[in-house]
Amino acid sequence: MDGDILDQFVRGLRHATEHQTGEALDAALEELGWRDAMAHDPRVAISTLFELQGRANATSSALGHVVAHALGLGDEPATAVLSPIGQWHLPGALADHHLRVDGLTTRPASSQDSTLVVASTSETEIAVTVPTSSLRLRQVVGVDPDLGLVQVTGEAIGTTAQSEKIPVDWAAAVALGRLALGHELVGASRTMLELARQHALDRIQFGRPIASFQAIRHRLAETLVGIEMAEAALDAAWLDRSTDTAAMAKAVAGRQARTTARHCQQVLAGIGFTAEHPLHCSIRRTLVLDGIFGTAASITRAQGTAMIDSRALPPLLPL
Repeated sequence: MDGDILDQFVRGLRHATEHQTGEALDAALEELGWRDAMAHDPRVAISTLFELQGRANATSSALGHVVAHALGLGDEPATAVLSPIGQWHLPGALADHHLRVDGLTTRPASSQDSTLVVASTSETEIAVTVPTSSLRLRQVVGVDPDLGLVQVTGEAIGTTAQSEKIPVDWAAAVALGRLALGHELVGASRTMLELARQHALDRIQFGRPIASFQAIRHRLAETLVGIEMAEAALDAAWLDRSTDTAAMAKAVAGRQARTTARHCQQVLAGIGFTAEHPLHCSIRRTLVLDGIFGTAASITRAQGTAMIDSRALPPLLPL
């Protein structure tokens, strides 16, 4: 995208995420041509939307479309089912024309007529589109009910015998989904930092703003460094486009989001614990986002185990 078009696109996405959420945001993204933009320039479309979505604490079915795009099925109207929280394995298994599904989707996506499920077979990984009515849907309340996650389960769905089964690469889909989630975690972290920074400027103790206290300044500075580090890791992952760097970028973003939440909670002190203050919305969101496609801890553990087993380090990123 050239400068003028990019500016208009970003302004449109910012307005949409700040004023709408859920199905209304999905409709706004469709009107803005976000999926077309993702097909043309995935990095700009994904990084911009998900960071703004994280900043505004908005929700949409965009992550399912990101996964579908990575599978080469971006023209499909259906969104892809995600792995269960804390995992990144295939959400489906197909045997003898019977499909077993165990995964997640979002509330807007659950209202669509069809759902895209990636499943393992005895030979390969395939994507199959099934009627949403043939699945069991249960809203996930949990830590962040406003995120609108829906558990998707189902067994012995006979319609898969006539459905088209398309070979796909699930690892590539997980990698792109992790980059999107990393940007959303960064966006939520920037909102938490701004809330803490503004409070530090406004709160007066001993006749001066607490922003002048060294302990407060250190916490805010460490938070900013962590956010910028996560942003740099995501930039490197976009350049490298490997599954390993995408995993590392997601892990860094998840870890720094938890650090940001801890520091900002300390700066805000008592007001940060109240439901009236918006900090808890971002903290809840980051806790759940960290778990989708693997937490920072589980990804780090898996990457470390893979390095030990292979006795090799990943190649250095180009600088």
